[in-house]
Amino acid sequence: MSAAPRNSSLIAGALLTGLFVAVALIAPYWTPFDPRALSIAGKLLPPSAHHWFGTDQLGRDVLSMIMAGARTSVGVAALSVLIGLLGVPLGLLAAAHSGGIDELVTRGNDLVFAFPALLLAILLTSVLGPGAITAIIAIGIFNIPVFARVTRAGALQLWTRDYASAARVAGKGRWRISREHILPNLAGLLIVQGTIQFSLGVIAEAGLSYVGLSAQPPTPSWGRMLNEAQTLTALAPSLALFPGFAILLFVMGLNLLGEGLRRRTERPE
Repeated sequence: MSAAPRNSSLIAGALLTGLFVAVALIAPYWTPFDPRALSIAGKLLPPSAHHWFGTDQLGRDVLSMIMAGARTSVGVAALSVLIGLLGVPLGLLAAAHSGGIDELVTRGNDLVFAFPALLLAILLTSVLGPGAITAIIAIGIFNIPVFARVTRAGALQLWTRDYASAARVAGKGRWRISREHILPNLAGLLIVQGTIQFSLGVIAEAGLSYVGLSAQPPTPSWGRMLNEAQTLTALAPSLALFPGFAILLFVMGLNLLGEGLRRRTERPE
């Protein structure tokens, strides 16, 4: 028998994602330098053996800031995905009860989709003020209809399977069937969608930080690092390159992980 083909996307994605998650977990306890420490005498130093990624216009170590910024990106994206999972029971409910309930959930999803995460963040900022919590809520609310739609579409297909019909004949209620039979068979699809929303959450957090609506100073953030670097690209282009590459590599890792998981779940037994 030939060995099963290696899922290179899954391996590469897991390694990249694991690297950034590990950095995010380590950063609160150790970074090469204090990412908030200012040193005007040491500002705009080029990359060297002492400061691997150089220093910014305030003398802060760029590598330490990127490590600390990973914690912000991972935290905001992960919590926004958890909020988005509230859409799973809504999708199950819509698939199990056609008619009025399905229509209500579908129209509610359309209403939320009319407000992008950036617009939601602006609206929430007027109430809560700018900060990471505002970004988490805004991105999380936008994720809810995404998970609801994916869950509903997948569940509608599973309701046509023989085991769902057998469960109905056995006298099980629709919600019990959804919980015991439909949801477990949607797990793979939801995990893949979760990685996609995680990567979009990283991009959204960086975008919100760029316009000042996510984590506030002195908390490091990749998006704000890009914002601060835009006026210094002629003097120190690395200030924009390093956080930009961090976002690129993290999102690429998450996309590869999602693609690898999709291939694995689609692979026949």
